[in-house]
Amino acid sequence: MGTALLSRFLLAADHWLRRARLAWRATNQEVFLFVLALTFIGADLGLVLHAVLAEEEQTQDLERRYHERNLACLARNVYYEARGEPMAGQYAVAEVTMNRAASQRYPDTVCDVVYQRNWDPIRRRYVAAFSWTELGGLEEPGGEEWQRAWDVADAVYNRRHTPALRGALYFHATYVSPEWAKDKQRVARIGRHIFYR
Repeated sequence: MGTALLSRFLLAADHWLRRARLAWRATNQEVFLFVLALTFIGADLGLVLHAVLAEEEQTQDLERRYHERNLACLARNVYYEARGEPMAGQYAVAEVTMNRAASQRYPDTVCDVVYQRNWDPIRRRYVAAFSWTELGGLEEPGGEEWQRAWDVADAVYNRRHTPALRGALYFHATYVSPEWAKDKQRVARIGRHIFYR
């Protein structure tokens, strides 16, 4: 019984193969091969397109994270340097920070500008560009003051705020008189800060 079933199966398979060969000879093989080649090309293009889109998405994600990180650094600088200042003073601090990032004399990114340290031969130590970055134990930003600092930073970083202090790279509190200020051009006093080019 098993041999008869196997014999029938082999006969049917042989019959199917003969019909397939006849059909192959009767068809236009060039068209079939052309369609097959197009199918492979289309599959390859699909894979390439998928890879390109995935890489573009990864690049956009890296760029988004880069901008979020720099915006957060700018907002912290506004918060710790000027949260008690009038809005114009907060915008001015944000502008100075962005002006430094755009200047060839300073680091290229906002975070690098905010956390920049330079060697001070008089004090014999590295000194921060913004004093709050040297302080430990600062409270985390929060509340309305943090939201206001974030909004100011966002407007300046994304160029929705018209700059008022073009070229200003320096500022200090009104209650100090740093030696370096004598060599700079004063451009504005806003709140408790004096700004210079």
